[in-house]
Amino acid sequence: MNLVAKLLPPSNILLGLEAGSKKRVFEQVGLMFENNQGIGRSQVFDSLFAREKLGSTGLGQGIAIPHGRVKGMREAIAGFVRLATPVQFDAPDGKPVSIMMVLLVPEQATELHLQILSELAQMFSDRELRDSLATIDDPAELHRRITTWQAHATGEHRAVV
Repeated sequence: MNLVAKLLPPSNILLGLEAGSKKRVFEQVGLMFENNQGIGRSQVFDSLFAREKLGSTGLGQGIAIPHGRVKGMREAIAGFVRLATPVQFDAPDGKPVSIMMVLLVPEQATELHLQILSELAQMFSDRELRDSLATIDDPAELHRRITTWQAHATGEHRAVV
């Protein structure tokens, strides 16, 4: 099991989300975290928006990892969002974003926060995983694909060597 698997409950997977802008995405994500984890939607929105002002969390290739610190949280939590229509995210390659993993961490998060972001970057650099995340329409299957990613990638590596 990878770090992300421990942070992503199946209820925090939104597929086909309609949102015309980055701001609207953050509003909808705030609502998801409020409904599923009891974290105030305005806290989520403000945290994500404040981080985004420091620089885009868009990675390129249609992927973003919006993340923020939330006062009062005890443990990190994640959400996966696939948009029905990509939105501009000021990604380095200029391409709009349709897939994102949203990460909320405690205000005092330290090394673990960086480890999670590093793992997400590695996950999204796996072309096969990216392609599957763009096409899987069943939230349970998508969750399984994310949670088994590390073992799958390791197995592929051994087969290639």
